[in-house]
Amino acid sequence: MTDRTRLTSFSHGAGCACKLGPSQLHEVLTTLGPLPIPAELLVGSETGDDAAVYRLSRDQALVATLDFFTPIVDDAYDWGRIAATNALSDVYAMGGRPIFALNIVAWPVDDLPLELLGDVLRGGRDVAAAAGIPVAGGHSITDPEPKYGMVALGLVHPDRIARNSRVPAGATLILTKPLGLGMISTAIKQGLASSELTRSAVDVMTTLNREASQALLESGAEAATDVTGFGLLGHLYEMLEASGVSARIDAAAVPFIPGSVALAREGVAAGGTRRNLEYVDPHVEWGDLDEPQRLLLADAQTSGGLLVATTRPDDLVAALDRRGQMHAIVGVTEAGTPGLISVSGHVDG
Repeated sequence: MTDRTRLTSFSHGAGCACKLGPSQLHEVLTTLGPLPIPAELLVGSETGDDAAVYRLSRDQALVATLDFFTPIVDDAYDWGRIAATNALSDVYAMGGRPIFALNIVAWPVDDLPLELLGDVLRGGRDVAAAAGIPVAGGHSITDPEPKYGMVALGLVHPDRIARNSRVPAGATLILTKPLGLGMISTAIKQGLASSELTRSAVDVMTTLNREASQALLESGAEAATDVTGFGLLGHLYEMLEASGVSARIDAAAVPFIPGSVALAREGVAAGGTRRNLEYVDPHVEWGDLDEPQRLLLADAQTSGGLLVATTRPDDLVAALDRRGQMHAIVGVTEAGTPGLISVSGHVDG
């Protein structure tokens, strides 16, 4: 890739920040009306969970998901790795084991060389190989804006699905990756991110959630979701509302990638992050947090970590430690107004 070719200049958004906002998505889906749901569909769209789950037999169910987005970094290989890691994350968030993937490609054949597309696909293939699965094909179209992602399929035992709608009151909330990815990806698109900051973000976004998923299953955690386009508070709100509980979050305990808090203070925030903040604002008691801190907690992540709710936090922490998986206890759930989030403390940095 030449110095004059910046993949992010072809992108209207930044990774998962280019998703429809949660309010927009809800508005569209409500126009569809109810659909018949077969008994075999164990998890559908009703709770906004990370993937669909379909029972195949008494002891096996299929996990199915897909995810794709516009360039989030300028390095084609890294973009492919990030997109593949992000797609597989939804399988891990359900407690599943990926079995194979399919590519989703949109490419501006008149504006970007096919060699770059080869780098993108190589990145996706290498992540799939690291996850122990093949890329078994896919589909491509020409498009003025490049897009890449995957269909990811996996297996899970029907009794061990990590749903987002089973959060009990009195659970501890544990996050397995730092936040700030939306701020950094926006800075990359604007040409404001240093190579060191970019590398830190890429390292986070290309880390599989496999170890975190195995730890939550081993420890018997009740519920989980991955933190992506709707941000920490957006995905937490969905969990709480679906489960009928509320939560308290300690802003000082939430980890951020070094440099991302400074970007928020400088006004660097994706449009998706601002849509997230607008969406969760009616459901959050902010304390005395200012707007940059609120934006950080609503920041649209790409290939973020798992947010796990467990009544056995010591067991989960021990399982995460055994796997060398970073983690932070960020809050607790309570019996209260479904979906209500109370925030205390301040974002450090």
